[in-house]
Order: sequence, then C-alpha cells, then structure tokens
Amino acid sequence: MPPSGSAAPLATVPAVRITGLGKRFGTTVALDGIDLEVRAGELRGLLGPHGAGKTTLLRALFGLIRPDAGSLELFGRPVTQADPAPLGRVGGFVEDPSFYPYLTGRENLKLLVELDGSHASNRIDEILERVDLTARADHRVGGYSTGMRQRLGIAAALIREPRLLLLDEPTSGLDPAGTRAVTALVRELSAAGVAVLLCSHHIGDLEALCDAYTVLRDGQIVWDGTAAELREQAPPSDYALSTSDDVAAVQLAGPQPGVQVEPEPEGGLVVHAAPTDLDRYVIALGRADIAVRRLEQRSSPLETMFFALTGHPSSD
Repeated sequence: MPPSGSAAPLATVPAVRITGLGKRFGTTVALDGIDLEVRAGELRGLLGPHGAGKTTLLRALFGLIRPDAGSLELFGRPVTQADPAPLGRVGGFVEDPSFYPYLTGRENLKLLVELDGSHASNRIDEILERVDLTARADHRVGGYSTGMRQRLGIAAALIREPRLLLLDEPTSGLDPAGTRAVTALVRELSAAGVAVLLCSHHIGDLEALCDAYTVLRDGQIVWDGTAAELREQAPPSDYALSTSDDVAAVQLAGPQPGVQVEPEPEGGLVVHAAPTDLDRYVIALGRADIAVRRLEQRSSPLETMFFALTGHPSSD
C-alpha cells in the first residue's frame, strides 16, 4: 500500500463516512445499517458489549472484510478491492497486535517498513521512544508482556504516519503508567489532526479522553453524539454516601425532590440523584448538622448511559 500523503487536503472531508453498512455471517447479523462519520482531529470512542459488532466494523474499515450492504469511504474515496489506496493513510490494529516472537521489537518494525514499502526506517528510533520501548527495542518480542506488545502495536501503526488511527482495546494489559502514556500519545495525535477511533468495552479506558462516542448493540448504533451531549442525556449517576447519622440522612432525603437514598447491606448509603439535586441534598444535610464523611461517584455519566443503552455492565 502506498505511504500516507499530505494531511492538508484531508481536513476538508471526513476521515470516515459510513452509510447503511451491513454484514452477515451466515444467519448472524453482525452489522445492521450502520451510519458513522469521523472527522479529522476527532477522538471518538466506539463502545459496546461483547458481540455488539465493534470488531466487525473495525475489520471493514481496515478492508479485511467486504460488507454485504451500504458504502464505506475513507477520506472521500470508497474502499474497494480495485482501489485500496485510501487504506494507505490508515494505521492501527484489530484485537491483539501480532508479531514474530523470535525477532526483536526493532526487527519487527523494520520488517513492517519493508513490507509497507515506506521510507520510515530512519524514524524507528523516534517511534520506539514515543511508545516508551527504547530500553526493550532489541529484546525478542516473545519475552514482551501483554502491555509491551500493545505499545509495539501502536508503534507499528505510527510507521506510516496515519491520518486515521484505529485501535482495538489499546490499553489492554497496560499498567497505570502505560495507560497514561498511551492516552497522552493519542491526544497528541488527535491534536495534530489525526482522526482516532478507539474501540473498547472498558468504559474507564475512554472516560475523559474522547470528544465523541458511538455505542453499538446487536450490530446497530443505539447512540451517537458528543461527550457533552452524552453527559446531558445520561441518567442520574449513583453515589456512595457515608454520614455521621445514616438513619437521619435517609429520613431527610424523603422530601428532597429528585433524590432517592437507600442503605447498603455492607454499610453506608447509595444515593440516586442528578448533580443539582445532589447539591441541594448535601446542603440540607449540613443544615441538619449531619456530617458528610464520604461522598463519591459510583458510576460516571458514560457508565450509566452505557448500561441504560446496552443493559450490560460497563466492564462487560
């Protein structure tokens, strides 16, 4: 595939435009009328429980499967077997990135450069440093941890300087420091105009990172919009509450509009309320001389929205 071209003309058209995309595997409907658009510089989260169609959609974007219906354009050009050129601007991986285990990380990247027909050999050291693999670059990949292989997968995606980055569970197996590093890198690429589509069923990986979300369930889009729209439309979150007098706190919640408080079996309280209603309730607790000893959000707006839309826990 040809190397990526200049970014300037790509900013005027969506990096991804999907219309009515459908895909079946026998009697199983994997994708059912998907409409999706991802623009340059956008950082979009693709969410859904297992079997929702996320991986199938990514495979279609990579040109690994042929859709049965609808159209798929990258940078304004349809992706076809006769014209795979738009894929030259795409980087990333589906599921776990795979490498030759008997080669080092550096050797794997050099091989990918040769296979891709690019001129990125002089950038390999820079790329390894960006994903924090310089110290292990000359070690065999067979000895890498899961998190290190994930970072090497991102390094491989950066070889062709993509204008569209597709990552499937990019923080899987990473420790907190590795997750922060990958998050910072993804933000940096997005700020430089790269369209990024992150696929995950772990909500915490995408919380406070993406500026837009698409939620899939049973091969269909059940919600699509910006992060701000999601926060506005999400059901009220749950909060864990502990006070100096939990019995009185439950009684005080009775006349408070929009507030429901229930005792937890293991102790403490759970509060169901929107932020503004919660604020009034906390003020009322203080006026009643009931001290708030602990108050923390148990589920974020993204988590509550995900559960409401899919019926699955956010970690499923």
